[in-house]
Amino acid sequence: MGYFKMPAPRRFSHNYIYVDERKEKLQKIEEKAKRDLGLLPPEEKSYEEKLRGAFVNETTHLKRRKEQGTRLSAKAIVIALVASLFVLHYLLTGSWTF
Repeated sequence: MGYFKMPAPRRFSHNYIYVDERKEKLQKIEEKAKRDLGLLPPEEKSYEEKLRGAFVNETTHLKRRKEQGTRLSAKAIVIALVASLFVLHYLLTGSWTF
């Protein structure tokens, strides 16, 4: 059954009723301006920013994987190889058919 595409579940969207986004945005702008002027201390990292990447940095196999960087998957390599063979065949014969 892996050949058929499964439908994605419907996304959850929660819109707040009693929130004034304009007021919050103005407060953030004011706070940033005060921090730039030196009236407030520098902002500390949030809980989410502190947690992000903590697990990856503590495990050896995930750290190694992160250091290696992104690699091409086998599927992408095969597709690129087949496409290059088609282009090479077209350049040599002048037609796309075999």
